[in-house]
Amino acid sequence: MPDTQPSLIPPTKPVRLPASATLTLPRWGILLLCLLYILPGLVGRDPWKNSDAADFGVMWTMAQHGWQDWLWPNISGLPVAGSGPLTFWLGALCIKLFGGVLGAPLAARIAPLCFFLIGAYSVWHTTYLLGRRTEAQPMRLAFGGQPEAMAYGRVLADGALLIYLGCLGLLMHSHETSVEALFVALIAYTLYRCTRYIDTPSLKNACLLGLALGALTLTNGLVTPLGLYVCFMTGIFFCKPPKRKHAVNLLVSFAVTVAIVFLWWAILSLARPYDSSPFNAWLVWNSMQIGLPTFDSIGNFFRNGIWFFWPAWPFACWAIYAWRKEWRSAHVLLPFLFTVTFLVLAFFNPQKEETVLLAFLPPLAILAALGLPTMKRGAINAIDWFSVMTLTLCALFIWLAWLARHTGWPAGIARNATKLAPGFLPEFSIFATLVAACATLFWFALVYWRISRQPSVLWRAVVLSTGGVILCWVLLATLWLPWINYSKSYAGIAVEMASHVKKGKYSCIKTNVSAAQRASFAYFGNVRFEGFIAEPCDYVLLGDRVPKYNRPISPKTYKRMKLVWEGHRPSDRGERFRLYQSTE
Repeated sequence: MPDTQPSLIPPTKPVRLPASATLTLPRWGILLLCLLYILPGLVGRDPWKNSDAADFGVMWTMAQHGWQDWLWPNISGLPVAGSGPLTFWLGALCIKLFGGVLGAPLAARIAPLCFFLIGAYSVWHTTYLLGRRTEAQPMRLAFGGQPEAMAYGRVLADGALLIYLGCLGLLMHSHETSVEALFVALIAYTLYRCTRYIDTPSLKNACLLGLALGALTLTNGLVTPLGLYVCFMTGIFFCKPPKRKHAVNLLVSFAVTVAIVFLWWAILSLARPYDSSPFNAWLVWNSMQIGLPTFDSIGNFFRNGIWFFWPAWPFACWAIYAWRKEWRSAHVLLPFLFTVTFLVLAFFNPQKEETVLLAFLPPLAILAALGLPTMKRGAINAIDWFSVMTLTLCALFIWLAWLARHTGWPAGIARNATKLAPGFLPEFSIFATLVAACATLFWFALVYWRISRQPSVLWRAVVLSTGGVILCWVLLATLWLPWINYSKSYAGIAVEMASHVKKGKYSCIKTNVSAAQRASFAYFGNVRFEGFIAEPCDYVLLGDRVPKYNRPISPKTYKRMKLVWEGHRPSDRGERFRLYQSTE
């Protein structure tokens, strides 16, 4: 690990800062900002297709059924052995506790709300702890007036949190009932536990670090925790004595992580849910997360990372350059080692999943905060103007498209919105419109404050980027939420299909639909699919992408069946579902 003893401050430190630049955001303001970020998009919608609905389906199945479903994650009988069970356990617990009052979808989203708050708390406190260290402090001014260590740490932490909230890649995943929401939060919390260990390299902090990595293992597999342990052991070489003490502590931490995984394996081996165990399938899934680097995987990383890490990556790159002479100091080395570790894991991961990119966000946000006090005013102004122009145009377009959807003007935009969601009837909500209008007015007030006052506070460089991202998200989650929900939900088609299923002894359904579709049909349609063990079923539900809408699809495997229902979501005419009933 990085040295716990601060080094002597060289006379060429990259930061010269007066105390007036360390004005911090009030704590209530930070909490309000976090809630304004996370709450829109959690309330008033159905589980959406892809991972949001699929992971909700696992949580709902656990909450509705017995202990075997808690040990063998599944979606109404469809095994889900990838990643790990921790996210599903926490979501199912929220459904158990609050589902009767809030409904299962909203109750499940209490989990990602808590995950987000844990991640935001961890990013803020990690930056604060690193920023108040002696080697991170600005140069002492000739006539005094430099900031106090704790004040400087707080203002860096405010900047890191603003950058973290402004990252485009975090926006959607933090509002989904998915593994990714917990994964990025645990990355941030692991970084926080490591920082605590740097401050106090005790056995207790080493064990807590092991617990964090154990939770990370049960969330998204072995690869990331193992990579971080290699990262930690590498960091030991940059420590001053006692290196042996750090090595022993990290071995204890590793033992705690292994003990957590071993306990899970032992319970599965003894309980044998559904007369099997997901552990071997979980190991196979882990083996698929590592492969040789390819031009395709590397190109995919840079192609998506440019927007996924915005606005963190320009500040982070500048911070690495500005602090290059202090690279062995803990406040630079720790987030840099995390970033390098995730970069290696991303190159060696053959799967094109955004989960790999999410791991970068906490360390990049912290590195970016370190770059804020070293940036020139011209660069800060350029980023501000880019943010103002781009995000203001995005917000105005969202308003214009909403106006077109309700009034028919401009006609071209209205036609395109109708094509994307045919059959949708616009819904006007006074409350949603007022919230969107207030958010827009607040944005223009923020822009006016930034331009007219020219504040010297450090976080001025990112407040517009973050504020604009939050504005656009609030507008989408208020003005356009009914339209988006109509386009991404399977609720209507599930209820329609279920009305053709007659209750009986063999009224279960065999199906080939995706995990997200299966979860939606099971929850909204309240139908029973074939479980782990094969059983006779009266119905077969087939889903397919068809090139011609009038082309019949016949289940060749099930010849003695008749077609009783056929349908598709209005927003996706190429997606076709057919329900067949046995004639025997």
